[in-house]
Amino acid sequence: MTIALAVAMAGARAHPQERPAEPSVLVEREAFLMGTWLRVQVAAPNRELGVAAIEAAFAEVARLESLLSSWRSDSEVSRLNRSVPGIPVRVEREVFDLLAEVWEWARASDGAFDPAVGPLIEAWDLRGRGRRPSAGELEQARRLSGLGSFRFRPGTLSLVRAEQGSWITAGGFGKGAALGAARRVLVANGVRSALLDFGGQLLAVGSPPGRDGWRIAVAHPSRRFEAAAWLVVNDRSVATSAASERFVEGGGEPHGHILDPRNGRPKPAWGSVTVVADDPLVADLASTTLFVLGPEEGAAWATKREGIGVLFLWEAEGEIVADWNENMAAWLRESEE
Repeated sequence: MTIALAVAMAGARAHPQERPAEPSVLVEREAFLMGTWLRVQVAAPNRELGVAAIEAAFAEVARLESLLSSWRSDSEVSRLNRSVPGIPVRVEREVFDLLAEVWEWARASDGAFDPAVGPLIEAWDLRGRGRRPSAGELEQARRLSGLGSFRFRPGTLSLVRAEQGSWITAGGFGKGAALGAARRVLVANGVRSALLDFGGQLLAVGSPPGRDGWRIAVAHPSRRFEAAAWLVVNDRSVATSAASERFVEGGGEPHGHILDPRNGRPKPAWGSVTVVADDPLVADLASTTLFVLGPEEGAAWATKREGIGVLFLWEAEGEIVADWNENMAAWLRESEE
């Protein structure tokens, strides 16, 4: 379906309960993790229980960061990234299984997702001020990137780096994996109603007391503090990918932060894609994949994935144009209601 949407002015924050169905308090806390802010609000019988549950979730996300972050020299992923080519490196089963799942997703992405694009990140200096690589530098970075740069050995829970210079980044899947782990901890601590916002990726646990779901704004593709549409979700994660806000300079031109592994170049800021999925990891992976594919190719690709809702937004002649799949229709609203 494709329509033009009127843009409604609104904040990017979800709205909690109107009338609690049972006595509860809303507890909110935030922590800086994985290079961004994780904000959590839970409905709990009292503040003490709510704070304890949130702190346990923060501790679990910090644990995942210690395993996955390529910014930390002591993480499992960093050990892989500096390993001697050809020498197997054993990792924790949790990390091995996660990376195997991410690699499997990447193989099914038609080349649009690659967790081993570290050399391309360096070539474009996306973690710094940005630069435009020469043709030779780009070719070398592409050669060192890709799924073949690491080989899996399931029998020994180890991976082998193929060449010096290849490295993995968790930027396209780390937050999703961490949100899934945080949900498990919250539920284990008795939480049945919560909303987590991890640098823009959201996870709804249950519904706010007295309401049918968490109301979440889908931001305008180029103006983040305007809402182009609204979602009503429960027990789902919502991830949005866009390149309209995060730019680095290179060769006098701005470049987006999302790379297209198929050509090794930053993807132009064509608009945004929002994904709704049961699994936060899937939502994280799918939003990046679909942004790289773009609305036309992405819409066709999404039909191969069951259970995810997809919403593409872009501007044409001063209007917002939206295209979404059948799954998204169950959660999509044109206003805050």
